[in-house]
Amino acid sequence: MFTGLVEEIGKVQSIVRGSKSAQITIQAQKVLSDVQIGDSICTNGVCLTVTDYTTHTFTVDVMPETMRRSNLKNLKPGSPVNLERALRVGDRLGGHWVTGHIDGTGIIQDINPEENAIWIRISTSKDILKYVIHKGSIAIDGISLTVADVDAQTFQVSIIPHTREVTTLSTKKPGDEVNLECDLIGKYVEKLMKFEENPEPQRSMDMDFLRKYGFA
Repeated sequence: MFTGLVEEIGKVQSIVRGSKSAQITIQAQKVLSDVQIGDSICTNGVCLTVTDYTTHTFTVDVMPETMRRSNLKNLKPGSPVNLERALRVGDRLGGHWVTGHIDGTGIIQDINPEENAIWIRISTSKDILKYVIHKGSIAIDGISLTVADVDAQTFQVSIIPHTREVTTLSTKKPGDEVNLECDLIGKYVEKLMKFEENPEPQRSMDMDFLRKYGFA
């Protein structure tokens, strides 16, 4: 579990690609201070497991499903990535609950300054937009942000200069793909509302059906 508060920007050192998967080695400092094999590090919003590390790098394996559903497939040596270690019991929760299990991706449509704020508009699928609510939380490339506006095809966030400076948002431009993770609450509520413990099997409309419901 993470908070969406990026600890540092790492840099991809190398990528060894399989036909669908990849092994990525990332240069970092802060997140390596207490790293162990098997630790989780949120990388551009994706929870990845440390399989090896040195004093200045850590290595992760990225499976095909993660490559397909995230923007990690677009990384190359030198690419910056947002990094956050897993939340410890007792830590301050300054962002919101972030699992590192992204829902999909979006495309940055435009970036516009407004005095000390920067507006970023992102388009994404209806399957994701249905969980995006005005003033709700969303993680964009692992960054905890507040939804400032939403319509049928896009949503917007407004960020302060500090957030842009300490995350990879400073490198983003229209057309870039970003990882998105919606707030957990909406997804759990939807599941509970639709869940049927003993759903009746669908059946054709015959005389027994009509008698059961009082039509014959």
